[in-house]
Amino acid sequence: MAYAIVVFGALVASLVPAILLLLYRRNRYYSAYNLPPGSLGVPIIGRTFSLLRAFRSNTDDQWFRDRIKKYGPVSIMSLLGSPTVLLAGPAANRFIFSNDGLILTQTTALRTLVGRSVLTLTGDELKQVRGALQGYLRPDMVRRYVRKMDDEVRRHIELYWVGRDSITVLPTVRRLTLGIICSIVLGEEAAPVKEGLCTDFVTLGKSILSFPVKIPLTRFSKGVHSLTLEDIVDNAMGLIVGAHETSSVLITFMIRYLANETEILDKVTKEQDEIAINKKLGDALTWDDVAKMKYTWKVAMETLRTVPPVFGSFRTTTKDIEYQGYHIPKGWKVFAAQSVTHMDSHFFHEPSKFDPSRFEKLIPPYCYMPFGGGSRMCPGNEFSRVETMVAMHYLVRQFRWKMTCEQETYMRDPKPTPDLGLPVKLKSRLLPKDCSTFHSD
Repeated sequence: MAYAIVVFGALVASLVPAILLLLYRRNRYYSAYNLPPGSLGVPIIGRTFSLLRAFRSNTDDQWFRDRIKKYGPVSIMSLLGSPTVLLAGPAANRFIFSNDGLILTQTTALRTLVGRSVLTLTGDELKQVRGALQGYLRPDMVRRYVRKMDDEVRRHIELYWVGRDSITVLPTVRRLTLGIICSIVLGEEAAPVKEGLCTDFVTLGKSILSFPVKIPLTRFSKGVHSLTLEDIVDNAMGLIVGAHETSSVLITFMIRYLANETEILDKVTKEQDEIAINKKLGDALTWDDVAKMKYTWKVAMETLRTVPPVFGSFRTTTKDIEYQGYHIPKGWKVFAAQSVTHMDSHFFHEPSKFDPSRFEKLIPPYCYMPFGGGSRMCPGNEFSRVETMVAMHYLVRQFRWKMTCEQETYMRDPKPTPDLGLPVKLKSRLLPKDCSTFHSD
């Protein structure tokens, strides 16, 4: 034990001069720049662990607000091994999503784990691959998927909801969203392997926000896959990760809110019953049915405002750029904390209140951006909307639920994750007489 302490002490002592030299060279190199306020901190580490702790203790919004209060909406720090500028607020959102000197850059961990997917490509390669995905996910294509989504939701509910007194929502909904995206991307033949894939993709999703060091038992090491992947496989993985995780978070937290918002649940149910009453027995939902779910989508939008699946995103400067009089050197990362505005009382009245009716009015520009913006608008936003509406249609019409643990909190891991997975008690809903049977002719 004493020998180990001596070795560790010697290692630390040998590293101190190197760190000091690195700090000196770094400060001298950037002395000509008018950098934003703040500090890069210790090389490589910087504020990484502080931010990760905030994410995992559900204090990330306060972490950002404290930093903005101290330094303003523009500040520097080091995150995940890179010098980074934090930008926040509507003006920053507009700047980020319209500046050609910034390219979306994912963490080193994501680039390593997912490969050459739309999540990591830039420039002409991005335009080519994104164009292909947008063709695959454009509204007229998503229209064709509604029947598959309907079939998958019904099958899933029969297997995992019907006849049960309780379920844990998040892992159950993950099975559903993975089943939907796999049936569309990989085809019906993927059905036997979907259950096995579910755990793998959850592990991969958790590994994205981690230090890219392959040490046994770390998140990054668990997320590394051993397959040799071609570009098409990389993009299939990227699409599945994005569609699977974000939609499962949205549906899970809609269920969480509706458990306690009786009046809102009644309005959603009324809307869904009115759609069902005009359908024949066994008929699947259609694109037109989904288009009628206007109030239910407002509930989804409010859920995305209060619990955004993606809090922000990284970008990299392709040249020296200037913002509000400050310089951001070429090659630096920019962290766009676009969701900070979601809980800002300047833009949303009583932001902590869950109020879907706020979306009956126009939202100030660049204040609500759950799907990003500009050329980086999420190509799967329409897909997510439709699968969420189809799932909620059958869930609110067939069940009522009550949270087992009312005090359960959630963390970002990196997506919002209820601490216990959101266990609920279930009971079947007694349908109104005029909705219990459908028209047969």
